[in-house]
Amino acid sequence: MKRFHMRRADKEITDADALTRVMKSAQFVTLAMAKDNQPYLVSLSHGYDEERNCVYFHCADEGKKLDYLEANGAVWGQAIIDRGYAQSQCTHLYASVHFSGKVTMLSDIAEKRAALECMIRQLDNDPEKLIAQLDDGRVKKTVVGRIDVDYMSGKKSKEIEV
Repeated sequence: MKRFHMRRADKEITDADALTRVMKSAQFVTLAMAKDNQPYLVSLSHGYDEERNCVYFHCADEGKKLDYLEANGAVWGQAIIDRGYAQSQCTHLYASVHFSGKVTMLSDIAEKRAALECMIRQLDNDPEKLIAQLDDGRVKKTVVGRIDVDYMSGKKSKEIEV
């Protein structure tokens, strides 16, 4: 894949820890995928596992997203922290991370449990209460995907600290 340079180097996020903070702080990720030369875009709840450099998500056991991923597991994603337009400053306050990777649907119950715990810990204010409810039957029935990230870049407005 051809890599492009960032035109606005002053906005580039080069620190790996800052990229991780955006991935863990964004409320959702948006994934682009393609099948038969047709694009599809979907926003998902997620969990970012920095040790494995992967993004976890869960979904229904059927539907358009799974059809597309089965045909082509390569995805492009975006996580964004949006603080809105800065009135009278003609700028938008944001930090974003773009990433690419390959999706694998998980079948191992232990890995699915770890993925769901990662997501819950990232998204919920009281994660242990929900994690305690993850019995093997519930975990087994849940469809979980893992995006193994092979590229990541970030960009932010200068007013935003990440």
